[in-house]
This record gives sequence, structure tokens and C-alpha cells, in this order.
Amino acid sequence: MSFPSPPVEWAAYQVGPLTVRAYSLWILAGIFVALWLTTKRWVERGGKSEVVADVAFWAIPFGIIGGRLYHVITTPGPYFGAGGQPMNAFKIWEGGLGIWGAVALGSLGAYIGARRHGVTFTAFMDAAAPGILIAQAIGRMGNYFNQELFGGPTDLPWAVRIDPAFRPDGFEQFASFHPTFLYELLWNLAGAALIVYLDRRLDLRGGRVFWLYVIVYVSGRLWIEMVRIDTAVHVLGLRINVWVSIGVLLLGIGMFVMWGRRQAARPRLPRDQLAADQRDVAATD
Repeated sequence: MSFPSPPVEWAAYQVGPLTVRAYSLWILAGIFVALWLTTKRWVERGGKSEVVADVAFWAIPFGIIGGRLYHVITTPGPYFGAGGQPMNAFKIWEGGLGIWGAVALGSLGAYIGARRHGVTFTAFMDAAAPGILIAQAIGRMGNYFNQELFGGPTDLPWAVRIDPAFRPDGFEQFASFHPTFLYELLWNLAGAALIVYLDRRLDLRGGRVFWLYVIVYVSGRLWIEMVRIDTAVHVLGLRINVWVSIGVLLLGIGMFVMWGRRQAARPRLPRDQLAADQRDVAATD
């Protein structure tokens, strides 16, 4: 028993002279939902709604470029290996965005945007964190339509059937696989709900919501990465993303604790003034 993958023709179809790809549409859907939720949370903190679009103008393109760079660097075979096509590295619409590159350069873009518009970077990232995780969840549907990022063979009832053309070398004889894209989708949605709950319950601030996002996401990505069988660089017998996840998890825990102590030493503003009073604390963020 298993569930089917979408028909191949659903991954891309023509609309006049344009080729519309499901992967791109799911990425865009995730961005829109993230912007909506971030705006809602930002306004609740006393900020102006238009600021979110202004900061996103910098964060989104930086994030896309960073995600693609990370993917190409950690999975160079299809582009620079034997028989690889270097120009395909620019074909983002065909799939392949590494989350850590997206988060790293996306955060840099958000920092630039926040400074240009005079808002507190940490307050903005705290507002954005749950939406980022939901956007990642929605984006995983693009992997489903592309029949990619699945795990090892399995006969579990929730296995996904993969067409022969998309099965990796050495797995041609298997028809159903772990839907790791679905595992991550569900983990991310549950994680976003947990982050929102803990934020409201514990009144987190000072960057801790963002670092909680890092901790929650990496905790899931670590075990999901161990199930995947797609091409990746290995270091000491483990996928490079496993090592990155371990490092980022430790960093996230350390930063959550450190920024918590740092925030405890500051005057505690009412929750609806965290964004409105940004200029008083921007210099220390």
C-alpha cells in the first residue's frame, strides 16, 4: 500500500509561451503565507505593516540565491561531475534550494533591509520565524511534484510511489519509498505551531524566537536527512547536511541561551512595543 506521485506532466505545463512549474508555484505560495503571518506578528509587536514588504524585498532574493548556492556546493555532481551540466546550476525552477544557504543569506538580506528602514533586526526575525518554517513546509510540496528528496525503499502504508525515471541508481527495482518531503512538511507545520505557542506562553523576544526556530527545524532535519538517498557529498561516512545540522543545532542552543541572558538584562517593554520602539535598542542588536 502506498500513495502515488503526481503525473509527470503536472510538474510543468505550458501557458501560452510560458512554462509554469509546480515547484516555483509552491515556493511562491510559501513566500506569500510567510509574508502574511510575519506581517500579522509584526503589527502585533507595534510595527508598521508596510515594513515587512520593505525588508522582504531584500531578504527573499538573498535567500533564493543563498539557497541555490548551498545546494550546488553540497550537491555538485549533477552540475560539475561526470556528465554534469554547469548551466543547470542556474535553473532554480527545476528544484534544488538548500535551506541553510537560504537562511544565511536571507538573514543577511533581512539585516540590510531592517537597517535601511530603521527597525530592529532581532525583533523582525522573531516575528518572521514561524512563517519561515511554514514556507519551508509548503515548499516541500514542490519536491513531491518533482518526485525528488524521498528516502529509502519501504513498504509502509504511507510510502510514496516513484516513477522509474526518478529512481536513483541502485534503487531501480524498488517502487515505493519513504516520503521524506512529507515528513519534513509535517514536522515544520508542527514546529511552527509549537513556536507560536511557546512565544505567547513564555513571551520570548530578543532573537530567541528565531533561534528556537533553528533548534526545532534542525532537530527534525537531522533525522530526516539520515533517511534520504538523493545524491549528496559525504564526509566521514555521513551526508554533509547531517554534519551541518549537528553544527547548527549546537549553535542554535548556544545562541538561544546566550540571547536569553542578554535579553534578561534589558528593560522589559510591553509586547506591543517591541517593534514600535526599535530605535532605542537597534544599536545593540
